Amino acid sequence: MTSIIIQLATPEDTTRLGQDLALALRKGDLVTLSGDLGAGKSTLARGVIRAIANDPGYEVPSPTFTIVQSYPELRLPISHVDLFRLTSADEVDELGLDEALEDGAVIVEWPERAEGMLSASSLKVTLVNDGEGRKALVEGEPTALARLQRSLAIREFLAREGLATAERRYLLGDASARGYETIATGEGRQFILMNSPYNPGGPVLRDGKTYMQIAHLSQSVKAFVALDRLLASRGFTVPKIYAQDLNDGFLILENLGSEGVLDAEGAPILERYEAAVRLLAVLHQHTWPKDINLGAGIPHHIHEFDRDAMMIEVELLADWYVPRISGAALESDQKAEFVAAWDEVFSQLSNSEKSLLLRDVHSPNILWRENETGINRVGLIDFQDAMIGPSAYDVASLIFDARVTIAPDMQDQLLGAYIDERRSAAPGFNEVLFGKAFAIMAAQRNAKILGIFVRLDERDGKPSYLKHLPRIRSYLDRVIVHPALAPIKQWCEKAGILSSEI
Repeated sequence: MTSIIIQLATPEDTTRLGQDLALALRKGDLVTLSGDLGAGKSTLARGVIRAIANDPGYEVPSPTFTIVQSYPELRLPISHVDLFRLTSADEVDELGLDEALEDGAVIVEWPERAEGMLSASSLKVTLVNDGEGRKALVEGEPTALARLQRSLAIREFLAREGLATAERRYLLGDASARGYETIATGEGRQFILMNSPYNPGGPVLRDGKTYMQIAHLSQSVKAFVALDRLLASRGFTVPKIYAQDLNDGFLILENLGSEGVLDAEGAPILERYEAAVRLLAVLHQHTWPKDINLGAGIPHHIHEFDRDAMMIEVELLADWYVPRISGAALESDQKAEFVAAWDEVFSQLSNSEKSLLLRDVHSPNILWRENETGINRVGLIDFQDAMIGPSAYDVASLIFDARVTIAPDMQDQLLGAYIDERRSAAPGFNEVLFGKAFAIMAAQRNAKILGIFVRLDERDGKPSYLKHLPRIRSYLDRVIVHPALAPIKQWCEKAGILSSEI
């Protein structure tokens, strides 16, 4: 086990360490807190729990007499344990800590009283006096300690930017390695912190490249910075970047608000979706460069959404989704037929209109700005994976929102609004070619997402995405009837993965 030392000059420093620790915890983590009476164990535990609760006034009673105090309602369920009054180490078995670790994290004060009856600690924190203050000695399993070191690096980044005492709160973790926090100052200002470590991309799959390299997914925060600057220069609303550490992958961003494009029940708001689709129509009227200079000799290249990228994504359907619903992996000849069918479909895109595609234009990545006008009503926050490809892609991404059910009549209305905007700007807009590209891109994207969401469950232990599968499947069923997708429809019929009504 390796270790780190953290200086804690004041009780407030201990509380802030609780925030930093909270943002590093994952389900299954066991954290032990050791130290003499009055060393700050309860202060640290309270800081962790309040940070996870996103409430600095959250009631955190001492578990001294109850031994276990549970918080199942939190984003990450926490069991706070105090073993000081334990009469026998054998009583640990009766506390249900192993079960608690299956659902959340466990924080244990006075672990010494368990006399070796606890599971192995993910993080072992020892608080000791150090002059007029204290210091925390932290040992841990490598993965858990690396998470804490990353969180502490964020605190150091904030300190360099004059925000050493800022309140950190979890905001969002997505399907990638990126994470987001809200950063609040004592002056009432609030920022967004992006935590985007360099992603090496996983194993090599083919031609010496990883999946991320073949699909042209961004591997560092530099891509976000480059696209943010580019979009802002063309008048689109994206977060201002107040501070950056390109090497470590940290950004302090403008907080564009929390109002999205869904109502209180999670249903799509037509006005807001229509504003977003009209924004895409404006975006597609621009000419976009393929190379961006970030300064200091740092370039960013916007890749083409080429055949290899399209194919590696749809293969997720064959490799993950089809085995999930059929119970068996595809035979090599079936996979070859699948690839050949998509090749035939993708060949029809050769004369389609190309533009900047942002790649993930859907409800989680669109913010609504009620007091603005025109395209400024729509804020964009996720575009680091942008490519140059069929302009229809982002339109399909929005209209077939993977996380929100868009009814067919609303889909048609949104598509009509986009086409109306394009016709108004350029009477020569080729609606027929666009319609074909729209169907192909909608099928490609929804096929990819079906595979990704199964992979997130089976490989990454993130089952929450499975609830979206029926919706995405219905989207694929709807577009696959387009004549351009006949090869895919035939393959799906042969494989038996189409809905019975198609």
